[in-house]
Amino acid sequence: MIKNFVEELTWRGMIHTVMPGAEEHLMESMRSAYVGFDPTADSLHIGNLVPIMLLAHYQRCGHRPVALVGGATGMIGDPSGKSNERNLLDENTLRHNQEAIKNQLAHFLDFEGDAQNSAILVNNYDWMKDISFLEFIRDVGKHITVNYMMAKDSVKNRISSDSTEGMSFTEFTYQLVQGYDFLHLYKEKDCTIQMGGSDQWGNITTGTELIRRIDSGKGYAITCPLITKSDGSKFGKSEGGNIWLDANRTSPYKFYQYWLNSSDEDAEKYIKIFTFLNEDDINTLIKEHNEAPHLRILQKRLAEEITVLVHSYEDVNNAIKASNILFGKSTSDDLKQLNEQTFLDVFDGVPQTQIEQSDIENGLDIIAALAEKGGFLKSNGEARRALKENSISVNKEKVKEGYNITSNDLINNKFVLLQRGKKNYFVLQIV
Repeated sequence: MIKNFVEELTWRGMIHTVMPGAEEHLMESMRSAYVGFDPTADSLHIGNLVPIMLLAHYQRCGHRPVALVGGATGMIGDPSGKSNERNLLDENTLRHNQEAIKNQLAHFLDFEGDAQNSAILVNNYDWMKDISFLEFIRDVGKHITVNYMMAKDSVKNRISSDSTEGMSFTEFTYQLVQGYDFLHLYKEKDCTIQMGGSDQWGNITTGTELIRRIDSGKGYAITCPLITKSDGSKFGKSEGGNIWLDANRTSPYKFYQYWLNSSDEDAEKYIKIFTFLNEDDINTLIKEHNEAPHLRILQKRLAEEITVLVHSYEDVNNAIKASNILFGKSTSDDLKQLNEQTFLDVFDGVPQTQIEQSDIENGLDIIAALAEKGGFLKSNGEARRALKENSISVNKEKVKEGYNITSNDLINNKFVLLQRGKKNYFVLQIV
């Protein structure tokens, strides 16, 4: 059953440009379309989520998605949106990255099913590696004029920029290589559509031009808008850099928090783009959110949906528990259920000090833990006053003067969380 892909993307705000005839072409029968992914790291990041969702919706509409890992183009570098050249990779690294990327894409795409529209993954290095330079300029280069290539925004912007480095011939030829990918997939996989961000329009249309000139065929282009944040900051970045899909690079807790911290305006946009919720459900959520914005209904549902897709239900539940430790009611048992990475993420930036294991073997007096040994409070006198005010907690539970910290208080066998009042935290790390 073929569903209207362009219609689906349009209400989600995911359409920038559709080449004339593409929508009709898609409604005629199952079609294959591809999106390219940069393999220069062994993980994708949330900046890649829009093209991933393009392919996922494409498959859900009854068509066959093709994910292209740019092993060859990854050895060159795409000038689109870049101010300088990227590092070039060897083949072993590219193969490792390709496998890691496929595993991440498998959270969104069905590669294993026996359906006609099962997703496939290809690497352009496999067909580019055996083509000589002379063959390429003879068989491909002669069909595209320099004037045509110079007219592309990706080229014009780099050449006219203030950068002293300019643009190498290697990068200049990038659009020809990407165009050849489209031609190859058109011939070998009956792939008639290429999709990508709006900054890829020039490269994609070079491919449709090659298909027309070399094979007398018809290829189509569909692009989506580049995602921006309402405050003008770059989508997909945090203070620590990229938000990665790999849990070892960005923990599920930090991933969840990124979406949870979206503004109301961004959350309303993101929930259409980054989830598979239908239009009625999303409109209901937006209505509920607008009636009680302080409950952050949109942000919570967005964070849950996308974290489940990229990670798992268990990771979402752990992230919610971890969030409640800072902002809701929680117990010592809740704290002790956190793994070490999540604990460190939750209390990132909280002052901490190290104390010896021997200090707690016979019990560490709470006053010494707060003042002399820990340094959370300035003096024993201040520690006593705080205890009398009933404002001191150990692992989220109130304690009084005379309390001793022992190994039973340890979180992950190495942390103790001290707290004064509601918002002042301090971490003892046992070494």
